[in-house]
Amino acid sequence: MRTAIVAPKLVMRTVLAGMAVASLVAGCSPTKDGTPTTASGTPTNDGKNLFNPCTGLSDAALQATKVDPASKTVVTDPPTGGVVARICRWDSIEGPYGVTVSSLTYTLADLRKNDRVTVVRDVQIGSRSGLISLDKADQDKLRCNISLPASQGMVEVAVGWDYSERASLPQAPPCDLDVRHAQELEPFLPK
Repeated sequence: MRTAIVAPKLVMRTVLAGMAVASLVAGCSPTKDGTPTTASGTPTNDGKNLFNPCTGLSDAALQATKVDPASKTVVTDPPTGGVVARICRWDSIEGPYGVTVSSLTYTLADLRKNDRVTVVRDVQIGSRSGLISLDKADQDKLRCNISLPASQGMVEVAVGWDYSERASLPQAPPCDLDVRHAQELEPFLPK
């Protein structure tokens, strides 16, 4: 019986994480001769050396931000070739939400041009100037994204409330909570 209760939550979490990435990728990935390009038409990073949060974040880093390393859900992690995104999600041990870390070949400039997201404000996380954004498709405001520059493009830390808990949420969107997680994870993310 527990599996029936957990499975819909896991599906909704994965759907919300996938929506955020799909919004970014769809808004930034036209192709030219089969090669992905950014909205400006400049070829993106080929993704061959793209940081992998699924394997690159240690258990100690995950525990420092109070997520359960054993709860890892791989959203996307293609095994070979050039990729535009690698994404994993972990359950918080503090409440009904998850923390997703995305590694992307897209840049903050690409994010600003994406008409599927709303850039809320600039944010300083460690030594990096980043952006806080919301996915326009997230009508319940269950998710907040913090995008930070990286040599590969950008990395993103997102916090998403469990859909089933939306009626009793302490804050929506969870951007203040996301800032805390981004600050805790920033030293472990590629520069």
